[in-house]
Amino acid sequence: MTPSHDQTQGPTGNARKTLAIRLEEAQHAQLTMIAQLEELTVTDAIRQAIDQWIETKRTSPQLQQRAEAVLADIEREANTRRGAVAALLGNDTTAPTRKEPTGSGQPSPRSGRSKGGEPATS
Repeated sequence: MTPSHDQTQGPTGNARKTLAIRLEEAQHAQLTMIAQLEELTVTDAIRQAIDQWIETKRTSPQLQQRAEAVLADIEREANTRRGAVAALLGNDTTAPTRKEPTGSGQPSPRSGRSKGGEPATS
């Protein structure tokens, strides 16, 4: 199946995608005959088959596990991107704070300096 770029509004106002599929001649003839016998259009018969397939897959434990893994990947990626944007905006609250060692007696590398690297004036 190849998705088309065509989008139309369905009867419920939902956008619809147009798909083109290639069928063997015998398969098409059987589909057409079954649709006629069931008093359906070929399109409605295909939609019913797709709905049944989706429902079958939706209840599959293996598919559930893969979907959960994909969702976890999406969350990790979103958190990474959120942190990157926050850092660009200067409000990086997601980055871990660096702790200075205590009791070393050494001033931190930034003490005694202003932003530009010049000695701070007091």
